[in-house]
Amino acid sequence: MLILSIIIAIILALIPVIIWGYLFYIKEPEPKRLILKVFLGGMISVIPIILYKASWQYYPNLNVFLYVDNFKHHFIGIGDIFSIPVSVIFTFMFVGVVEEYMKHFIVKFTDKNNLKNIDDVMELSIIAALGFAFVENILYFLLIWQKQGVQNLIIAFIFRSIFSTFAHILFSGIYGYFYGIARFASPIYKENLIKNRSRFIAVMHKIIHLKSETIFKEEKIVEGLMFSMLLHALFNIVLELDFTILVVPFLIIGYIYLSYLFSKKEDHKEYGRVVGEQ
Repeated sequence: MLILSIIIAIILALIPVIIWGYLFYIKEPEPKRLILKVFLGGMISVIPIILYKASWQYYPNLNVFLYVDNFKHHFIGIGDIFSIPVSVIFTFMFVGVVEEYMKHFIVKFTDKNNLKNIDDVMELSIIAALGFAFVENILYFLLIWQKQGVQNLIIAFIFRSIFSTFAHILFSGIYGYFYGIARFASPIYKENLIKNRSRFIAVMHKIIHLKSETIFKEEKIVEGLMFSMLLHALFNIVLELDFTILVVPFLIIGYIYLSYLFSKKEDHKEYGRVVGEQ
């Protein structure tokens, strides 16, 4: 019975991967071998998170949520409309940072010869997200089957296939866009320098004596992580508050924005080198 449930969970989790993967693959096709490598990397990126949670049984002090729980009696809200514990906000922000960076970590060490433009980085970020979502969905489907019964799998399958899987795609795709800019920071910074010099980068350059394009690179990486983390947290908070009706417009707007990033002409421009390369 356990083997059967695992097989079914894998099949169910594979369906949204194939559909979403095809929809984004045709936007900017990549070598199939590279796609498979990044997808497997996305699957593996779930393992450290699982091991971290498993360690709580033996080292409970490592559980960051125990410390966050101290803020459960503090609330943020708008009048009588809604309120949410600060602990929940901190929890989802932590989850967002960890999950987004683990997916990003895979793309970061991808063969640089295969990354020629920002679109390539976005594409591989999405593939890594699909690998992560694939394993996560398998675990969710198995948990629901064991705790709630097979009859509840259909609703879980529909929701996670359409909404949760695409949410991972959206957050990683946006992070991939900013990381793509960071990856080709040297030529992009020079282009931006001609148009509009960043005062922040100019000031930081004087303070810490790093190359301006290096500061520009780190700024974009942090900006991408923060943006994707906040969206990730907001998505989870919407679900936590049972504002499920907001999930549809949230993801529609996200899809439009992600499509816009893919359509930007500069994203297709091929660059000669990245920061740190000779």
